[in-house]
Amino acid sequence: MSGHSKWSSIKHKKAAKDAKRGKLFTKLIKEISVAARMGGGDINANPRLRTAVATAKAQSMPNDNIERAIKKGTGELEGVSYEEIQYEGYGPGGAAILAQVLTDNKNRTVSEIRRLFTKHGGNLGETGCVSWMFDKRGLITVEKSQIDEDRLVGLVLDAGGEDVKEEGDIFEIVTQPEDFEKVKEKLEQGKVPLASAQITMVPKNTVNVDAKHVEQILKLTEELEDHDDVQSVSANFNIPDELIEKAS
Repeated sequence: MSGHSKWSSIKHKKAAKDAKRGKLFTKLIKEISVAARMGGGDINANPRLRTAVATAKAQSMPNDNIERAIKKGTGELEGVSYEEIQYEGYGPGGAAILAQVLTDNKNRTVSEIRRLFTKHGGNLGETGCVSWMFDKRGLITVEKSQIDEDRLVGLVLDAGGEDVKEEGDIFEIVTQPEDFEKVKEKLEQGKVPLASAQITMVPKNTVNVDAKHVEQILKLTEELEDHDDVQSVSANFNIPDELIEKAS
């Protein structure tokens, strides 16, 4: 994969703070419900659900909440039906941004997402306007303090992983979507603590953001990620080293 984005390490630091927020549980419950609706409530037969449940447990979500979300997804309990949507647009400075959304009200959500783009100097585009700049990949992050790089690379390559990159205080592991579960399980078997694990959109290349747009684009991506309906945000911008300290 080409392109290294310092935004990854900034997101990781931010995620550690966000983990304390109640809204994180809401997002995880949505993902568990949708995963169960689409692939059934058996985590052993449903990789997406297995990943969602593992993420929820890593964030200390009570088992009762997890089980209730699964039952709502399978229809055993009454629940809200969420629609999966991908919004695409450009941030300030021309960076491409994708937002993966789960919503029960498409009209409300698109209006709010458009407002965020406009507020921070970007614009929401049509479907397909920037998605061609990204590849669907498995993305796993591990804190550097948890494992030696050589051991990590050995485990990842042995399981069929595509790439291991250093981003600040984390390692980023990139896989083909079909190899994601195999690599994830290999790391878990090796007792490697995972900071995050998801199927996401990874940029083919990155663009540098100039100084006047750094603050704007970070605020845009932060507010998108904070939105209750947004599950994840992918972007192709890179913040030059000399601007990293100011940005973070």
